[in-house]
Amino acid sequence: MSGNGKKIADVAFKASKTIDWEGMAKVLVTDEARREFSNLRRAFDEVNTQLQTKFSQEPEPIDWDFYRKGIGAGIVDKYKEYYDTIEIPKFVDKVTPEYKPKFDALLVELKEAEQKSLKESERLEKEIADVQEISKKLSTMTADEYFEKHPELKKKFDDEIRNDHWGY
Repeated sequence: MSGNGKKIADVAFKASKTIDWEGMAKVLVTDEARREFSNLRRAFDEVNTQLQTKFSQEPEPIDWDFYRKGIGAGIVDKYKEYYDTIEIPKFVDKVTPEYKPKFDALLVELKEAEQKSLKESERLEKEIADVQEISKKLSTMTADEYFEKHPELKKKFDDEIRNDHWGY
């Protein structure tokens, strides 16, 4: 296998292992999104399979003797001579080094945003649970029970009453 072809196949293989397809599928809401996601995954798998098979094999060597018998030794020897002088330039990746630091910075930013999002999500879930609990008990809850859960409101109301400020 050629060096560059093997690198491409290896990267594609590693990429397929690091993608959390099931995790992404869980966040999809609509049927249309699920269909599009399924099409994306199928296309990714097809490309990945093609990369694995196409670039994972060495090209078959040319059977020069076969062509010498069919075409003639002189012309085949000329082609072989020219073929042997051909040098295929090695691919030099000039783009990845330029964008790798930017990508890494974005990954760090993504992780920070993810952590903030998880904290906010936890806070909101707690708030939702509190609201649901209050809504269940609201019809039978006394002011004292409510102020036990929200002492800052009790303090605010007590201050308003003490300062003779009734809110209007």
